[in-house]
Amino acid sequence: MLLLAALVATASWSYGFAQIYPVQSPISITKSQRSARMTCEIKILQEMFESLSIHWYQQKEGRAPERVLHFSEGKLVVETGFLAKRYMVEKVSRQKRYILTIKDVIPDDAAIYYCAYVRLWDADIKIFGSGTKLIVSSKGNSPPANSEILKKEHENQITYVCLVEKFYPEVIRVTWTNEKNEEVTDNVVKGDTWKATKNEEYSIGSWLTVPLENKDKKYYCKYEHESQELSLPTQDIDFSSKTAPQEEDCDTSGNSTVFNRDHIIHRTAYLVYIVLLLKSSMYYLIVLFFIYRMWAVTKHQGKKA
Repeated sequence: MLLLAALVATASWSYGFAQIYPVQSPISITKSQRSARMTCEIKILQEMFESLSIHWYQQKEGRAPERVLHFSEGKLVVETGFLAKRYMVEKVSRQKRYILTIKDVIPDDAAIYYCAYVRLWDADIKIFGSGTKLIVSSKGNSPPANSEILKKEHENQITYVCLVEKFYPEVIRVTWTNEKNEEVTDNVVKGDTWKATKNEEYSIGSWLTVPLENKDKKYYCKYEHESQELSLPTQDIDFSSKTAPQEEDCDTSGNSTVFNRDHIIHRTAYLVYIVLLLKSSMYYLIVLFFIYRMWAVTKHQGKKA
C-alpha cells in the first residue's frame, strides 16, 4: 500500500510539473552592435527551479529550431557554430527566471528564441516556452499612437472591442482580465495584426463578449508591447450620454477612449465570422478526406482477403 501511495504521489507531482510552461517576453528589439535581453520565467517550486537544466533554441524563418546553448548547475555550454563569448545566461532565483543576453547583436541574430527545460524524471522530454521574437532594426520601437475600447449592446449581450493602433514592431500581446486580475478567455476573439499605414505601423483588435447582466462589472484590455504596457478599463467610461446610433459620441478617460461605432463593430465581427467559418470548413474537408482514405484502404484489404 505504501508503494502504491508513493507511485500515485509521484505521478501526480510529475503531471502537475509537466503542465508548467515557461513564460517568455513576446518580443525583443534592438539595434546592431547592442545587447539583446530575453527572459524565461518558470513558475514552479523553488527547489525544482534550482535544479533545472535550461536550453535555448534559435529558429529562423523557414528553418527548424537549432539549439544555441544549455545552462545547468551554473555552467553554460554554447553549441558549435555560435560564438560563445556573445552569449550569457543569468539565473534570478527570487523571480524564478533566466535571462539570456546576446552581445554585439548583428542582423543575422534576428529569429525566434525558445527557452525550454528538461523534466527531472525524463531527460528526453523538454517543455518549451512560447518564444521571443528578436528583431534587429535601425528604426527602433514606437508605442501605440492610439488605444481605445468600443462598446456595443445587442439583445442580451455586450461586446467590447479593444483596438490598439499604429505601433512598431508588429509583435504584441493583448489579453482581457476581470476585476480580480484573472485572465478571461471565454468568448474572446483575438485578431491578427495588420499594417495600417505605409510607415511600418501596425494595429490589432480583440473582442470580448459578456452577458448583459455583467454590464456593471469591470474588465480590462491589457496589451504588452516592447515599447509600452497599458491596461484599458471598460467601466471608467460614461456611455449614458449617447444620443442616437448614427452619431459618434466619445468620452476620454486617461489613456483610453470609447466610441459608439456600430458600423465598425459590425464589420469587424462579420469579417471574424467569415474567417472562422472558412477555417472550420477546411478542417471538416481534411477530416472527411482522411476518413475516406481509411475507408478505401480497409475496403481494398477486404477484397484481397
